Amino acid sequence: MNVFSCPACDGFALEDFHTVEHVPANSCLMLDDPVSARAFPTGDVRLAVCLDCGFVTNTAFEPSLTTYGTDYEESQACSALFRDYITDLSATWVERYGLAGGTVVEIGCGKGDFLATMVRAGAGHGIGIDPALRPDRVEAGVRDRTSWITGTFPEDYPRLDADGVVCRHTLEHIGDVGTWLGTVRAAIGERTDSVVLFEVPDALRVLREGAFWDVYYEHCSYFSAGSLERLFRHCGFDPVGVRTTYDDQYLVVEARPAARTPPRPDMPPDRDDVLAATRRFAARMDEARAHWRGRIRKVAESGGTTVVWGASSKAVAFLAVLGKDSEHVAAAVDINPHKQGRYLAGSGHRVVAPDELPTIDPDLVVAMNPTYLTEIGHDLGTLRLSATLEAL
Repeated sequence: MNVFSCPACDGFALEDFHTVEHVPANSCLMLDDPVSARAFPTGDVRLAVCLDCGFVTNTAFEPSLTTYGTDYEESQACSALFRDYITDLSATWVERYGLAGGTVVEIGCGKGDFLATMVRAGAGHGIGIDPALRPDRVEAGVRDRTSWITGTFPEDYPRLDADGVVCRHTLEHIGDVGTWLGTVRAAIGERTDSVVLFEVPDALRVLREGAFWDVYYEHCSYFSAGSLERLFRHCGFDPVGVRTTYDDQYLVVEARPAARTPPRPDMPPDRDDVLAATRRFAARMDEARAHWRGRIRKVAESGGTTVVWGASSKAVAFLAVLGKDSEHVAAAVDINPHKQGRYLAGSGHRVVAPDELPTIDPDLVVAMNPTYLTEIGHDLGTLRLSATLEAL
């Protein structure tokens, strides 16, 4: 699929600013052996920004290369810090939008962790839809108040007659975002009392930091606060608000279905900020890449060992961009038992449990997300390891 117009606003003013070839086409898919992992299919990333609305898209994205099945392991719920976050977010949404006793549908529910948390927070019934769903992993305490559909919207669940429609970290995986979000609005129908609650990564942070580890193949759509709000207005919603969450890494948009066809949205107020950040992204990325290549190489030259902590999308992207210097990384560490003993797509690094680290005895531990530094530091202390801990 080659994109020639903006999927968010239909504009034709797209400006390329970042290209990388042959990146793993899935970054959360766990492989059973290193040979299969290194031979995993790849695709190209060619990021372009819309000069009209500031939306960023991968114009080289091929949906057929991405697969989402039960081996797609996206869950972050093994982290106590992340569980606290989704507990607070769930409680806020249930209280703020009167969802106690109501029906909530979650599109792209993953393994069901968030929807289960919303039910515990007071939602009456939850309906989760995801091709990577594992109903056997849903906690027993909410099973009588939940329904699970191993499939996709709208193909396997075309109507959204619910008090709340939730979609977290799925919209960025959709190439034709305007058409798809319009389908969400159509599936809600004439109801205007529903609330629509979406969460996506904050692209402006990624661009400003040159965070190449946050650019991976499945993420074909990147939003700033302004382009996200504009998209929702364009697709028939009235946004209540857009805000950052989780150490300003995520954007949350809360909206209601509009009663009438909305006027053409204005240019987002942060569009110029996005354009400026895209034009500096290559230089910032080069600086970050040079730093980490040099840091890891220095440890190896002194006879030391490096591991990365967090065996997910960030690790796959980070190791891919390191190139041959990724050979100096001994393993990827993760507290999720469903990842342990398996291998990362692309680099083929083995995923190990923290308990295996004393055998590896690393000198440098690179945290793939600075939000987890305290949590990781505590685990390293429990293991009595004196490794230097640094974060991306």
